Amino acid sequence: MSNSELATSYAALILADDDVEVTPDKLQTLIKAANIDDVESIWTTLFAKALEGKNVKDMLLNVGSGGGAAAAPTGGAGGGATETAPEEVKEEKKEEEKEESDEDMGFGLFD
Repeated sequence: MSNSELATSYAALILADDDVEVTPDKLQTLIKAANIDDVESIWTTLFAKALEGKNVKDMLLNVGSGGGAAAAPTGGAGGGATETAPEEVKEEKKEEEKEESDEDMGFGLFD
């Protein structure tokens, strides 16, 4: 990662920590206050557009949570979901067994 990217990343984190909207102008202001002169304006624009409308703090807190996962069922519906889970596992095992039988075609790689 280049110094420009690092400086812009840190500036975005500082703004997010202070609950300030991340804009290219604010990023440039922070970068110049840190006496970093070699940051092109394209970096601040890219970072500002990438973070537009997003809560950076939530993004950092949910790094390993796998953002696209569905919520777990609650209440009475949860009991029904746990009962069907073993059936799904059995079906998957049957499919794997069928695939294994296709591999034995009467000849080997080194025969």
